[in-house]
Amino acid sequence: GIGFDVAEYLTHTGEGWSNPDEFLAEWGIDPEYRERGGLRPEGPHPMNAEREVFLLQRKSSKFGSTLGKTTGWIHRLTLKRRNVTLVGGVTYRRIDDRGLHITVDEEERLLEVDTVILCAGQLSNRELLPGLEQAGLPVHLIGGADTAPELDAKRAIAQGAQLAASL
Repeated sequence: GIGFDVAEYLTHTGEGWSNPDEFLAEWGIDPEYRERGGLRPEGPHPMNAEREVFLLQRKSSKFGSTLGKTTGWIHRLTLKRRNVTLVGGVTYRRIDDRGLHITVDEEERLLEVDTVILCAGQLSNRELLPGLEQAGLPVHLIGGADTAPELDAKRAIAQGAQLAASL
């Protein structure tokens, strides 16, 4: 999810989502409802990204498989329209003056890039746990403190609600 957000940000041009007219034009929405379904006859006007962006992941699985069901399609379509290159099953080798060296399907590749941004996920932070337990305080780990990889708000909220109900 973080990689999708960063790629979307990097390929965005103009004023940003604070400008409703840009958003409506990009998605082909007619706020006056002159046409059936509220869509502009000329269709959407996707942004032309000013830079080439690669979104890489170590997993070979589908990109965005953990994105929300109601919004994941928007993120995938936005990156497709902005020509973001998605490459899965990547092994990262090194970064040097030539670019980013990777391996995909046992094939060495060089991406001649000038900027690399890592969105490598999260790690659980349990620094406070031992001290609280030693003090004899009741401790419950939920959300990202419990399991940070593939963290999603839905799971964290459910854990919080279940814990609250059990107390």
